Amino acid sequence: MAARTPAPFEEALAFVLRQEGGFSRHPRDPGGATNHGITLETLSRARGYPVSVGDIRALTAEEAAAIYRRFYWEAVRAEELPRGLDLALFDLAVNSGPMRAIMLLQKVLGVVADGLIGPVTLEAARRMDAVEAIRGLTRERLGFLSRLAIWPVFGGGWRRRVLDVEQEAIRLASSSPPLQGMSDMMDTKTILASRTVWANLIGLTAVILGLFGFDSSVLTGSAFQEALVQFIAAASFIASTVFRILATRRIES
Repeated sequence: MAARTPAPFEEALAFVLRQEGGFSRHPRDPGGATNHGITLETLSRARGYPVSVGDIRALTAEEAAAIYRRFYWEAVRAEELPRGLDLALFDLAVNSGPMRAIMLLQKVLGVVADGLIGPVTLEAARRMDAVEAIRGLTRERLGFLSRLAIWPVFGGGWRRRVLDVEQEAIRLASSSPPLQGMSDMMDTKTILASRTVWANLIGLTAVILGLFGFDSSVLTGSAFQEALVQFIAAASFIASTVFRILATRRIES
């Protein structure tokens, strides 16, 4: 029986947990005591009441996983992102908070950095090359971390982690097919928008009409042909826009 392929969240969580390790209480860590990467503040928020260091020490992997899914994975809508970029953004959210992670991603994507991941940000993420987005996010993340006051203490470990995440994220992005519908949308849009394609089709039509005895001189006239190409190009723009909307809806569903 073939082994089950882990879901994106399970795979990303396993990677993050390997980076986080077990119980820790570093005196210079502003998060205080942590276990499975979960801090006192985060566990208190998840349970709805203040917790103790003992509660952190006793935190199970199952409860930690539920917290990661609710507060980080779902908060950045990682399930809707291209493969690889989901891991890169998820790990960034775990370390620096979902809002900071989203804003850095939005900066990379060139959209308004409002810290809210909605249709515009998701569409921009799907359109951008995933590997390029991952590398851009790595640069922004290291830039942000290096400006923190505790960088001299934790910077070496942070840099190793960020680069490890980048390497794994790029591996995932490179081995995954594009989102369903996206390649069809881009290929069709390119064809519909090509003036060369339409000009060649008009020329071919003129040849075929000539073979059947029709006067094709009107079609081959430069002024008429240019006007016809412009008209078809305008119609193609409308058609490609409609196709893009339909393809995007299919991706989101």
